[in-house]
Amino acid sequence: MSDTNQPEFKILEEAYGFDDVAILPGDVTINPDMTQIDFKIGEHTFDIPVMASAMDAVVSPNFATKMHALGGLAVLNLEGIYTRYDDPQMVLQEVLTASSEDSTEVLQRVYSKPIVEDFIEKRIKTIKSSGAICAASVTPQNTKRLAPIAIEAGVDILVVQSTVTTARHVSRSYTGLIFSELVRDINIPIIVGNCVTKNAALELMETGIDGLLVGVGPGAACTTREVVGVGMPQVSATIQCAAARNEYMRRKGRYVSVITDGGVRTGGDLCKAIVSGADAVMLGTPLALSEEAPGKGFNWGMATPHAALPRGTRIHAGLRGTLDQILFGPTALNDGTQNLMGALKECMGMCGALTIQDMHKSQLIIAPSIKTEGKSFQARER
Repeated sequence: MSDTNQPEFKILEEAYGFDDVAILPGDVTINPDMTQIDFKIGEHTFDIPVMASAMDAVVSPNFATKMHALGGLAVLNLEGIYTRYDDPQMVLQEVLTASSEDSTEVLQRVYSKPIVEDFIEKRIKTIKSSGAICAASVTPQNTKRLAPIAIEAGVDILVVQSTVTTARHVSRSYTGLIFSELVRDINIPIIVGNCVTKNAALELMETGIDGLLVGVGPGAACTTREVVGVGMPQVSATIQCAAARNEYMRRKGRYVSVITDGGVRTGGDLCKAIVSGADAVMLGTPLALSEEAPGKGFNWGMATPHAALPRGTRIHAGLRGTLDQILFGPTALNDGTQNLMGALKECMGMCGALTIQDMHKSQLIIAPSIKTEGKSFQARER
């Protein structure tokens, strides 16, 4: 029997990604060196609004130390090879040298080894001993088991991350993670993700979290959108979650940072994410291009090792320079993949924005030809 309250047909809304929009310059411009781009999570303040994604090819303990020294934050995957193997370098080499045809099978086998709790403590203490702020990622289903170990080891920020995260989860087999209880029980900032809609974001914020990751399937190494068809382009997703943040701020007087996670390839994409309402971005493949990244130019998604339905692939993006060069320049390339912070500050100057919050007030326009208009000669060169 049909539900008479259901519409006769679905109404499709338009959604936009980075390539669909452009930033309008402001009526007033300022010098880029006057801009402030710091980013806060809980009591922690970072010089740049960049988090390194909890991918094993991107963040190792050594990379986390380097990222901290440059003013950003790296997130270590507590369910990756660094907590499954005493010698992760040997395992990395196996993954990096596997053929394209065998790479997914190799990843599934490598990640089938159980997590060793002692290695969680070991990796966190390695990061902490360098003086770096330590952030670590767990999935919701393993949070109750792994979070206490991480906290005991001294982790500073906990990231609870899955492909799609909601405040309410229904299951016949287990009791889902209740974020309000997690917030109550631990005394460190909690970032949760991933999310793309205002209602889901608002419900998560109401549990008391400190940060929200935005994005389902936009990463270069992620195939969620192809495999299961779920996702939303990042500009629209960020706008939705930023609207939830602003509403929550009006209701409760408490600010929850919004972090666009995935899909950012260039400085221009990063700027568009900020104007869409992000307080920071989480980068995976753009940082996997750095010489310091453990993947040596390769990257793979966190869901790739799934035994039954991998939603990612190993990609070879190559090396583009040092981490310092990618973040701060000087740039040797003309494709926007280096000096990301220089691009952000330059864009803020053009928009007349002194702070990240000022950038949220800048205007976006729908501009499908923004990357092709007048660029025929560049297209030929490529």
